[in-house]
Amino acid sequence: MSSEILDRGLILDAGRVTEAAAIAAWKLVGRGDEIAADQAAVDAMRTALNSLAINGEIVIGEGERDEAPMLYIGEKVGLGKGAAIDIALDPLEGTTLTAKAMANALAVMAWAPKGTLLNAPDTYMDKIACGPGYPAGVIDLDKSPADNVKALAESKGVSPETITVCILDRPRHADIIASVRSVGARVQLITDGDVAGVMNTADPATGIDLYIGQGGAPEGVLACAALKCVGGQFQGRLVFRNADERARAARVGITDFDKKYDLHEMVRADAIFAATGVTNGALLDGVSFKDGFVHTHTLVMNSSTREVREVRMKRPV
Repeated sequence: MSSEILDRGLILDAGRVTEAAAIAAWKLVGRGDEIAADQAAVDAMRTALNSLAINGEIVIGEGERDEAPMLYIGEKVGLGKGAAIDIALDPLEGTTLTAKAMANALAVMAWAPKGTLLNAPDTYMDKIACGPGYPAGVIDLDKSPADNVKALAESKGVSPETITVCILDRPRHADIIASVRSVGARVQLITDGDVAGVMNTADPATGIDLYIGQGGAPEGVLACAALKCVGGQFQGRLVFRNADERARAARVGITDFDKKYDLHEMVRADAIFAATGVTNGALLDGVSFKDGFVHTHTLVMNSSTREVREVRMKRPV
């Protein structure tokens, strides 16, 4: 990886970009307007990115150019000098969570050397993930949820009853939930925000051991960047509901529509990942305004060094 990308200043800049998006989104927490909250975060993140000495290209963004006026896939950001990087981002991961003032809304971003992040189309992806400390291959997308729970429990030296699995609360996951519970494991359902759901597997304090389910493919790339920084495991497979979604995949260079990707195929080089809390959550505190100051809570991770910086920022409003 280019030393420019791992420059200390640029690593800290990644956190400043997600901070800007989180603060902008926070102003619309609880106001019931998902579109306005997302747009505020997009505008703030784009402005912050364009102030940096990078030669960036959005590979995971707000959608294709015709659908997204800003931060669309293929958009160039930065001052056009310095490191050439791929950027994956979600200015507001949890638009519904923000609009309803619910937990775990985040502003997230990852970057890596140009050409090393999977150009995931805006489709669904079947996913399974766990945190660090397990032998390679302990989880397998092609095994049943029950078998994955038992394998993880055996590797951990505990009974399946002590394992907690995070799953998006969707009707399509009824069979997964039933399979997990059939071996006595706990299920923690979340309403939205599967980047945060995957990230929770990497922090023992959250109590989450495993993530299973179908969510957005772009969010899968972001989650992989985070896990790469701490040594977790991830597998994913794109899910196509129609010919248009297959065409989207083909446009970004996907040729094997049935491929099972692992973490290192989705993020093929060292990466930087940053996340700032918008609302309070299991991993991060949300934005707050107190006594004339704005407070933020950010994680910035570097996969080349396995460093995780926890940054609490306070500045005058």
